[in-house]
Amino acid sequence: MNLSTRLLIVDDDVGIRGLVSSFLEKHGFHVDTAANVAEMNAMLAAQPYALIVLDVMMPGEDGLSALRNLQKSGGPPVIMLSAVGTDVDRIVGLEIGAEDYLAKPCNPRELLARIRTVLRRVAAPAVASPVAAAAVPDEAAEAVYFEGWRLDLAARMLFDPDGAVVTLSDGEFRLLRTFVQSPRRVLSRNHLLDQALGAGSESYDRAIDVQISRLRRKLSFGEARANLIRTVRNEGYMFTPAVTRQPPSS
Repeated sequence: MNLSTRLLIVDDDVGIRGLVSSFLEKHGFHVDTAANVAEMNAMLAAQPYALIVLDVMMPGEDGLSALRNLQKSGGPPVIMLSAVGTDVDRIVGLEIGAEDYLAKPCNPRELLARIRTVLRRVAAPAVASPVAAAAVPDEAAEAVYFEGWRLDLAARMLFDPDGAVVTLSDGEFRLLRTFVQSPRRVLSRNHLLDQALGAGSESYDRAIDVQISRLRRKLSFGEARANLIRTVRNEGYMFTPAVTRQPPSS
């Protein structure tokens, strides 16, 4: 079975699980369901999934707590569903690491469209940036260094100044890669959105600010907490440190 078609629906409402899974299976997906986070974890331990549709409000561990744990363990992309659909709640879900967020009840066709968009975004290679061409001396470099950090471009891994791995979502990695390819240059929100989420993304217009906020937190280190990504009012963002292909001399 193709991993890209395997989905997991996690919702305590048996009716929603049945309706959503039946609809998605008619459109070519293989769908498993779980009634709570404990069942979800057991199913994830048994096999991989391309994407999880996760309800927020469930008895026992809630969806936001489960999302935090999935982010720590490098789990599959997640679309959140919630009966609470305010902008604040949506932003909280996106801040934690959800790829998308829909209010319940949602139209199954809209959910299908969001699932396809996320899967395309995760699978598609980042679009080469015309600005980036002259920014890094060797575009084939497998790793770059900045302020004691190391970004392994080949392995898609980020290491903090102590050498510990910092887990990045696919969007966060694409965003950071775009920044290190164009250090000390102002990049517009639209350009960053295309690079991080894919050209023609259906995300709302402040999605890149959420991604920047997540990435800033992950790039915070030690007591200094240097802000490596500077906001340039009305223009976009700038990655402030120098970026090199060589590790700093000891």
